[in-house]
Amino acid sequence: MLFRVIRALGLATVIAISLIEPYKAKAQMNMNMGGYANSHYAGIYGVPSNPAMAAGTHFKWDINVAGVNAALGNTYARFSKSLIFHPPDSLQGLKRNRDYFLDTLSTGKQFGWGNMDVMMPSFMYSFDETKSIAFVWRVRAQGNGGGMNTDVANFFANNFPNSQYNNQRFDMEVASGSFHMWNEYDLSYAQIIKDDGMHLLKGGVTLKILNGIAAGYAQVEDASFTMNSATSADIYSGTLKVGYNDGINNWKKPNTSNYKPFTGNWGLGMDIGVVYEWRAEMDGLQGYDEMDWNPEGDDYKMRLGVSITDFGGISYKKVASNTDLSLIASNINPYEIKMRKGEGWQSYYRRLQQYFTPIASDEKFRMNLPTALNVMFDYNIDARFFVNGAAVMSLNSGRYDPSKTYMVSHFTITPRYDGRHFGVYIPIDVNNHSQFDMGAGFRLGPLVIGSNTVLSNLFQKNKNRLDGFVALRL
Repeated sequence: MLFRVIRALGLATVIAISLIEPYKAKAQMNMNMGGYANSHYAGIYGVPSNPAMAAGTHFKWDINVAGVNAALGNTYARFSKSLIFHPPDSLQGLKRNRDYFLDTLSTGKQFGWGNMDVMMPSFMYSFDETKSIAFVWRVRAQGNGGGMNTDVANFFANNFPNSQYNNQRFDMEVASGSFHMWNEYDLSYAQIIKDDGMHLLKGGVTLKILNGIAAGYAQVEDASFTMNSATSADIYSGTLKVGYNDGINNWKKPNTSNYKPFTGNWGLGMDIGVVYEWRAEMDGLQGYDEMDWNPEGDDYKMRLGVSITDFGGISYKKVASNTDLSLIASNINPYEIKMRKGEGWQSYYRRLQQYFTPIASDEKFRMNLPTALNVMFDYNIDARFFVNGAAVMSLNSGRYDPSKTYMVSHFTITPRYDGRHFGVYIPIDVNNHSQFDMGAGFRLGPLVIGSNTVLSNLFQKNKNRLDGFVALRL
C-alpha cells in the first residue's frame, strides 16, 4: 500500500481538519442555520434548501448583506477545548492524549467532514403575492474523508510505524478524502401553484452557474497489506485513484489569497422543491396587519416541504502528474516514499510513480456537488411558538464516485419562538453516525447568530464537532 498517501487518508479521519488542510479556516454545513432557514422569517435564507420557500411570503424585498455557516466534525478523535480558541498552525504540533484523544475501541468505520457556506450580497423580490425571484451568490468549501475501519485507522494513527502491528494483515475496502471550493451564482423562481384558501401548494426551481476554484480527491480501493518491520512492508492488492487541479497544486498562503470570483472551471447545477401549507383559520403572524405587504403570507398552521438540492458538478483538468496507481509492491520502505521537506505535491506524486505502477486515467475529472434530499415539517402552535422537523439525506455518499463531496445525513427538531423582530431557536440534531447535538440561535432585527452544537459542547470536555452561523440582512 502507498503508506504515505494512505496514512494521510487515515489522519483525515483521525483529525478532521486535515480534510481541508489547504483551506485552514479557524472554524469550518448545509445552509440550515440551526432551524432558522425553515422559519417563515428566513426570507432569502430559506431558498438554498428549498427554492419554493421564496413564493407567498410577507417580504416584498429581502436583501442579504452577508452570512456565514460553517461546520467541522469527525467520528474518531476528540480535541481539547483549548484548541478551539488556540488552533495550531500545523497538525504536526498536536500531541496524542494531550491535545486529542482517539476512539480506538470502536468497531465501526471512521469519518471526518468540514464545510463552509458564505452567502455574499444577494436579494429576493416578490412580483406579487404569488410569484418571486431570488439571486443568491454563494462561496462554498467542503471536505469529506473516511470509510476506514477502526483497526486500520489505529494502525496509522497509533505511533505509526508501531511494532505492535508487525506481521498483522490489514484489509481496506475503501478509504477516501476529497475537497472542493467553488463559487455559485443562483437564480431562483418560485410561485404558488394552487391556493383554495385552506390548502396551498407552491413550487420553485434554482438554476446554478458554478465556477470552481480548487478541487481534489484521493481514494484507496480494495487494499490489503502487512507491515513486516518499520522499514519493510508488503502490499498484496490495492488501487489509488487521484485527481486534483491547479487550484490545489498552487495553493498559497494566506488562504484567502486563493479566492477568485471567476476562473476557467465552469459547470451547471440545479435545485428543485415544493412546499405544501395547510391554512386553517389563524390569527395571523405576530406583528403583521393590513398595512404590511402580503400580511397573510406564511400564515399557515402546518407546512411540509420537499426538495432535492445540488444537482450538477464542475469539470476540472488534472495537473500533469496525476495518474491512478496500482499499489501492489513487495518489501517497500515507507520512509522512502514520504513527502520530503520543501517538496511540492506535483514533484512528490511524480516520484511516487517510481515505486508503484501507473494506471492510465482521464485527463479531466468532474467534481460532483453534494446532492441531497431535504424534507421539512413546520407546525404553528399559536403564531409565536413553532416546532420544526428537518431531514437532510445525502444522495451521493457511496464509494463508486470518488470525485465528489457529500452531505452528512442528519435529522433536526427545532422548537422556536418567532416574533416579528426577535426569535429564539433550539436545534436538537442527530446525524447518521449516531452523534447527538443541541444548539441555540437568536434573531434580533436584521442579525442572526447561533450554533447547532453550542449547548451540547458546553457539557463536553473534549470536542469532535463544532459549528456556527451568522447572518446580516436589510
